[in-house]
Amino acid sequence: MKILHVLDHSLPLHSGYTFRTAAILREQRRLGWETVHLSSPKQGDVASEVETVDELVFHRTRPVRSALARLPGGWVFDQMRATQRRLESLARAERPDLLHAHSPVLDAWPALRVGRKLGLPVVYEVRAFWEDAAVDHGTHRESGLRYRLSRALETAAFRRADAITTICEGLRADIVARSIAADKVTVIPNAVDIDRFPVLARRDAELEARWGLAGHDVVGFCGSFYAYEGLDLLLRALPAIAALRPTVRLLLVGGGAQEPQLRALAQELGLAQRVIFAGRVPNAQIDRYYSLIDVLAFPRQRMRLTELVTPLKPLEAMAQGRAVVASDVGGHRELIRDEETGLLHSAGDAGALAGAVLRLLSDEPLRARLTGAARRFVETERSWAASVARYAPVYRRLVGSAAQGQGAALPAGRG
Repeated sequence: MKILHVLDHSLPLHSGYTFRTAAILREQRRLGWETVHLSSPKQGDVASEVETVDELVFHRTRPVRSALARLPGGWVFDQMRATQRRLESLARAERPDLLHAHSPVLDAWPALRVGRKLGLPVVYEVRAFWEDAAVDHGTHRESGLRYRLSRALETAAFRRADAITTICEGLRADIVARSIAADKVTVIPNAVDIDRFPVLARRDAELEARWGLAGHDVVGFCGSFYAYEGLDLLLRALPAIAALRPTVRLLLVGGGAQEPQLRALAQELGLAQRVIFAGRVPNAQIDRYYSLIDVLAFPRQRMRLTELVTPLKPLEAMAQGRAVVASDVGGHRELIRDEETGLLHSAGDAGALAGAVLRLLSDEPLRARLTGAARRFVETERSWAASVARYAPVYRRLVGSAAQGQGAALPAGRG
């Protein structure tokens, strides 16, 4: 079976989106499927139309800038037009069995048009709703005209796709609520590579010395610094934690738009000596930083996006035997069982966050119980092998239906 994946962006860019993509592609290849990969113009300026990264070949779409780009929202049409042209050319050359478009919806519509033109089934994978992400970034207002138009575009794509996959039950429920048949939507949950993220028995000595963390309790966060991650709440909780655990340090690994505000807040709160901004870290090195952290904190704000979408980073922490504290938004409740695999605190409540962190720092038996159960949860329910296997019945149903509709058997060596 050959699948042509249509992506917003990919490696070598680093994000939860690109890491999930790479894991899916590698696992699909381990299953014996052939995969082809196209990124949209959102990849940015590229030196070549074909690029190999970590043994994965990515076809690129060069940006097209027409007169439309000068109009409000005109870039959307330029992006979809460029993606559609590149996708059609690639599909004709590669002759895939199906097209698999990954959100945002700007990838779905080019795939739907090319699929209809070439007689190929289309899977649309939803990782988040474009309109909700735009609200957090400040480019849309919830219930505003642009928000409603984006939502309508998304819903229309759901109706036209041959199958829909999504990353969690929250998103699935929202899709089905739009009068989409429940059996059309399959959850392919976020997961981790168990071999890539083993349990960490001790701290990385070199990094511990570099950051001066010997003898300190370390609370940490690894990921992108978006406003909805609630890192400002973590900073505001730190004084209460330090009052009872004077040796505590906060290690923030990553970067993003919120970093200047977070640095300013740390100064304002008199926490500059307690907070370490480690910067972005290559994905191959992230386990070294996880090893330094006693408690991982994920204090996401309560909003539509965080209620619906499950993040990837808590799973990595759980796989590596790190204790996890997270806000009780819907996306976290799908991953973390309170008092069983981690602790949940009331979203937006700095006191509750501080209390949960202090409880874990002071109770080693509790940490051991929670981290052991969390690792077992990841091994049994959230490995990429288990997750990616869920694509098989979806793909086979679509490829079989397409072959029957064309009055021909599957090509030899596929299916």
